[in-house]
Amino acid sequence: MGTRRWVAASAVAVALVLLASPALAWAADSDGDGVADSVDICNNTPAGTPVDFDGRPRGDMDWDCDMDLDDMAMFQLGFTGPYESLDGVIRMVPVGHPGNAGDPTNGGYGRVNYVYAIGKYEITARQYTAFLNAVACTDTYKLYDPSMWSEAYGCKIRRGGLPGHYFYGVAGDWADRPVNYVSWGDAARFANWLHNGRPTGDQDLTTTEDGSYHLDGAKTDAELLAVAREPDATWVIPSGHEWYKAAYYIEVPGIYYYFDYPTASDTPPSNVLVDPDPGNNATFKPSGGEATVGSPYFRTRVGAHENSASFYGTFDQGGNVFEWIEDTGFSGLRGVRGGAFLGGVRYLESEYRSGDYPSRGIHISGFRVARVP
Repeated sequence: MGTRRWVAASAVAVALVLLASPALAWAADSDGDGVADSVDICNNTPAGTPVDFDGRPRGDMDWDCDMDLDDMAMFQLGFTGPYESLDGVIRMVPVGHPGNAGDPTNGGYGRVNYVYAIGKYEITARQYTAFLNAVACTDTYKLYDPSMWSEAYGCKIRRGGLPGHYFYGVAGDWADRPVNYVSWGDAARFANWLHNGRPTGDQDLTTTEDGSYHLDGAKTDAELLAVAREPDATWVIPSGHEWYKAAYYIEVPGIYYYFDYPTASDTPPSNVLVDPDPGNNATFKPSGGEATVGSPYFRTRVGAHENSASFYGTFDQGGNVFEWIEDTGFSGLRGVRGGAFLGGVRYLESEYRSGDYPSRGIHISGFRVARVP
């Protein structure tokens, strides 16, 4: 067993390719939906149907250019937006061994007395897009950050329409990479949405403002720091103990142990992206070295290091984006864990803890969800 360590371009163009002449751009638009036939994926859309940037009907989740009962069924099963596929399902892995001992080298951290489930992957831009389309037509609490689209590091979620009629799409090559520019408050509202059964409607007590967390309009750092998990919570932001156990713990008959890294290893991971993955890899930027992925993506698709999971089967708890946790106690901050695509390997180590202002979402912040009994 290893020795434990103590540590304290301009925006990418993902736009419609229109005809060279503005005067001709809309000349060939056979279905009159405002999207030129040359780039219209669904060029026979019935008149008056709201469409996204590619001419696909909003809500067409099975990619057949209509909105029917199959689309609704897929949405209810967890499919998440106009670029949806099977990979849009929020996959969970069970975390067993209730009552495990905490990490003796880290103050007993990681002890959890119940069985729970945690996201196999970080929440993706695809999944967050579905959330926005469900509850952010008005976007009262600013769940959408324009930096998602405009900034070079953004996850390429784009908003269209007018207030009260906003709609959202995500560029295909970014859809299965982790969402970023999300605050702790955004993550809590996403968890409430899951708790409430993925409803559609304004951001209120039935959709985003109550459920696993009673937010009811909380926006400031002080208000968000006062929010706590409700007794009947189901879908949640992982607590520090829940996150830590899923990332670093292993238990087999007669043995329990905490790894130094969330790749089930005490050896610092490499940051290479190859197929097949040799194991013990993560998406980060070594000091003085090259990042795993450069421009324009910066982050890998979730689970891209397919042989570098934790003992429980989670991916990317080290690297890609820092992940929000519930913990406070960081001098007015909410906790973040796990390192990011621009950070060094030390941020992936089990003893590294940090935090950020809960109202702030930046390019290196994202989240995953957990399900508790």
